[in-house]
Amino acid sequence: MMWGRVVEFMLACWLSISPFIFSYKKDALFFWFNDLTCSSLIALFALVSYYKPLRKMHLCNLLIACYLIALSYFFQSSPHYEPLQNYMVLGLLLLMIALVPSEASQPPIPWREFYKRIK
Repeated sequence: MMWGRVVEFMLACWLSISPFIFSYKKDALFFWFNDLTCSSLIALFALVSYYKPLRKMHLCNLLIACYLIALSYFFQSSPHYEPLQNYMVLGLLLLMIALVPSEASQPPIPWREFYKRIK
């Protein structure tokens, strides 16, 4: 099981419901749109990486993570601090999880090949 991709999908779900959790103000339309767009992309990249030819697609989540961190840094004077704090934490978590290889729960490939030969 690719647990890193599952965690990425869960982070995407969190980002998509966070406008409702934090009760974004009516004038925070940009943050609503940003949350739904970024969460859709994170979930898409995590799920597409289950397809063997596109198994490295989850690395695109690194771009989204950097975007979320940069957004929280450059908008720090904004009165909407809830989404910005959420972006910083989510971006850092996504940076860590996106670097986890898809086959992290399995032994290294040379070990698997060796095991197949001795079977």
